[in-house]
Amino acid sequence: MDFVSLFITDFIAQLQSPTLAFLIGGMIIAALGSELVIPESICTIIVFMLLTKIGLTGGIAIRNSNLLDMVLPALFAVITGIGVVFIARYTLAKLPKVRTVDAIATGGLFGAVSGSTMAAGLTVLEEQKIPFEAWTGALYPFMDIPALVTAIVVANIYLNKRKLKEAGDSAMQESFSKQAVAAGDYPTTRQEYLSQQKDPGENKVKIWPIIEESLRGPALSAMLLGLALGLFTQPESVYKSFYDPAFRGLLSILMLVMGMEAWSRVGELRKVAQWYVVYSVIAPFIHGLIAFGLGMIAHYTMNFSMGGVVVLAVIASSSSDISGPPTLRAGIPSANPSAYIGASTAIGTPVAIGLCIPFFVGLAQAIGG
Repeated sequence: MDFVSLFITDFIAQLQSPTLAFLIGGMIIAALGSELVIPESICTIIVFMLLTKIGLTGGIAIRNSNLLDMVLPALFAVITGIGVVFIARYTLAKLPKVRTVDAIATGGLFGAVSGSTMAAGLTVLEEQKIPFEAWTGALYPFMDIPALVTAIVVANIYLNKRKLKEAGDSAMQESFSKQAVAAGDYPTTRQEYLSQQKDPGENKVKIWPIIEESLRGPALSAMLLGLALGLFTQPESVYKSFYDPAFRGLLSILMLVMGMEAWSRVGELRKVAQWYVVYSVIAPFIHGLIAFGLGMIAHYTMNFSMGGVVVLAVIASSSSDISGPPTLRAGIPSANPSAYIGASTAIGTPVAIGLCIPFFVGLAQAIGG
């Protein structure tokens, strides 16, 4: 009973934090028809600064810590990112009126990481004075890239198999309809037809271009830049005088923008199956709980902090809102952006920031005291 009351009390307290308040405020003013517009260029600069700061923090921390401490959390981040894609492939894709390729793309976006959600989670932990490893921000690419690569590979394998099946079935029907043609002129089995097609190697999905596309994305580029600068230079002075003091103010503006963006995207979900709404509400909690459980293994075996467990859960519950969509648009062009972007931005991100962050912080505090 003490566990439940402690969890509920902390959960309600988290909902009142400034970070979440700005997100909710953005949604409210958008719903009321506010004409407030924050230029896209300003948002781009804010995102760059936030992710650079996170990268700098991680780089400085890695330089001053034992790399072996990162191995298990990084491995769990990879497993979670890949696992989320397969969860969507075999759950969301099986629901009525949901196209398989759209479900896989949605899984890829939910398996990838939202830099803004991670920034919000780190801020809440700092506000609550919950200790965590400074390098946890560096777990971002270990979950983000495997999720996007897996989604694109799985989607293209599915599309290639379907294309070959349809071509084989079409050839079989054509061969049966042409009775006057000599028996040797047409394939008599589907396998024979497929063997006459172009080299199967031409249908293989190339992994490296996908990874390269992800690394060049604006979000990951900014964070990796900060990570490299933190590792190989001495940026402490500019970090303490500029990036660290400005972090929370910039994050509050970004949360306001994301709230307005989320409300504007709600209409996109009307174009697709309503199961995306259900998935977008439930999936962040499921993904986060999987990562939380894996993080607890690292906690008991590698002394990974409870704050670090929360960070791992938060990035797992997030869905990419910057680098993920263009990567998936290029890698899975046949997928419907209204499905995976609408599910992520309109519902997934607000749920991850507004509900999952306080949920996992409360869960960690209830378990770890």
